Amino acid sequence: MKKIAIIMGSASDLPVAEEAVKALSEFAVPYEVMVCSAHRTPEDLRTFAAGAREAGFGALICIAGLAAHLAGAAAALTTLPVVGVPAASGSLQGLDALLSTAQMPPGIPVATVAIGAGRNAALLCVQMLAIEDASLAMQLASARERMASGIRDKNREVASALNQKEVQG
Repeated sequence: MKKIAIIMGSASDLPVAEEAVKALSEFAVPYEVMVCSAHRTPEDLRTFAAGAREAGFGALICIAGLAAHLAGAAAALTTLPVVGVPAASGSLQGLDALLSTAQMPPGIPVATVAIGAGRNAALLCVQMLAIEDASLAMQLASARERMASGIRDKNREVASALNQKEVQG
């Protein structure tokens, strides 16, 4: 199975990376985590991203705040899928990072998830790997059914607590 790279622009992005790690671990998807700045260590990023496919990676998750150039810089250096996760930081609390990550020029796409959404970034990568892995696809389907079941259980609890009939959905 291909592994997923989780690249943080700085160590302050660790809480977001931990959510991605947790999700990948739930599906037994191998991963590697690193800190690599698009601005402070650009040659390290170039070396890693350019060789990521040959190193067995299937996708890159790039977490960065403020100017958030990490995902775009990585996407420019590889043809692997790159998922950008804007991190909440600075006075705009991640809005600047969201816009920087989402507004890529034509030809260099970056999939962008919500501010701080490390889990969704990881799940998107799992879905990409599941395109060619039937076992992983089945695990994803089971996880979705567990989520749906949990919502139905909460619906029954709320309806019971409010002494109402269940809303049929």
